Amino acid sequence: MLMILNMLLEGSSIRSLERVHHVGRNTIIAAMVAAGEKCQAFMEKKVQDVPVKDVQCDEIWGFVAMKEKTRLRLKREESVGDVWCFTAIERHTKLILTWHVGKRTPTDTAIFADNLYHATSGRFQLTTDGFTPYRTVIPAILGGRVDFATLVKVYGDAADEGRYSPGVVVETISTARLGDPDEYRVCTSHVERSNKTLRMQIRRLTRLTDAHSKKWENHEAAMALFFAFYNFCRKHMTLKMTPAQKSGLTTETWTLERLLAEASRI
Repeated sequence: MLMILNMLLEGSSIRSLERVHHVGRNTIIAAMVAAGEKCQAFMEKKVQDVPVKDVQCDEIWGFVAMKEKTRLRLKREESVGDVWCFTAIERHTKLILTWHVGKRTPTDTAIFADNLYHATSGRFQLTTDGFTPYRTVIPAILGGRVDFATLVKVYGDAADEGRYSPGVVVETISTARLGDPDEYRVCTSHVERSNKTLRMQIRRLTRLTDAHSKKWENHEAAMALFFAFYNFCRKHMTLKMTPAQKSGLTTETWTLERLLAEASRI
């Protein structure tokens, strides 16, 4: 099962693993959910009061069972439809400090900000995108601990209307929101690159496929498993070590087996 979990973390879909390894998809999902729940508890305990200097936040979109417009048309429950994963990364160590799977609402933004408050220590610079709830939630929860700025990217028209891609960035608008943020460090490129890695490595986030999540708890478990693996097992190409090593949370690169063993002790 370790091999199957490793392949899930390298972009394989559940049904492809079912075909290749002749293991039922329900068994694979059960193993992933169990591992993800353990990793969620492990990360909440392990990544606390981490000294940080420069944090970037972003949200990555996915959906559970159906897209939001379909959910609204069918009047389905909130546990299906669009789902957003809020993520926070430390610029220098590349450590995923916290994340939150929810809707793109002020309430979920507040939960995410509270998680970030407990995951970090000291005063630091914080950059987010222009999502409106950040402007009130960050000052209310993180208060005097942050020098907070937002960075809004303005996109032009896509060069090819038939191509599935965003337009070209024609302008960026940086705005200081709280404290005294260094304008030269106002940036969201690192967290956006991290989210790109997440989308490449987790099949259920791949656009224009049928590999999307079918249940909310499966989506949450997949995110938790990946973030723990990313922090403790996956060497960053720039750092030449894992983010956990760079942050001083561990002295060596862990295997997935070691990660799950440590998580089982929580």
